[in-house]
Amino acid sequence: MKQKIRSTTVLCVRRDGKVVMAADGQVTLGSEVLKAGARKIRRLYNDKIVAGFAGSTADAFSLFARFEAKLEQFNGNLPRAVVELAKEWRTDKILRHLEALLLVADVKNTYILSGNGDVIEPDESVAAIGSGGTFALSAATALMRHTKLNARQIVEESMKIAGKICIYTNDNITYEELA
Repeated sequence: MKQKIRSTTVLCVRRDGKVVMAADGQVTLGSEVLKAGARKIRRLYNDKIVAGFAGSTADAFSLFARFEAKLEQFNGNLPRAVVELAKEWRTDKILRHLEALLLVADVKNTYILSGNGDVIEPDESVAAIGSGGTFALSAATALMRHTKLNARQIVEESMKIAGKICIYTNDNITYEELA
């Protein structure tokens, strides 16, 4: 039986002109933590876009490379780049077997991309992916609705909550901010 690599909570919050994305650092195979300090988010296109991944690391690096190429091709136009990547991901014989999700954002837009050709723009200013994504999303949504915390504070608190609930998420968090 093939063991599934489980990992990650990636969260993105947009508030008051700031965008904050965070990801934990844990990579798990079966019941073993393989790595505690993986970096699952990065800045792209002259530091104007942040992107995070959940899923297979090798697949994510392939997707990051393709996504960067799309950003270059479309001069940093995030909506156009995500649609074109999603189309390619869904139709390419090799790409469509990749097991990952991407969460990408610039100062105006946030998208979740999947290999099914999905390009999802969240209804609210919060998006999350990964095994702990629903926990972080729930916490961040509540904090957005019922507090005056800034984007960074919301992400910090939500990632702490996800890390306490999801066994595939740790407290070694990487943050990226756009303003």
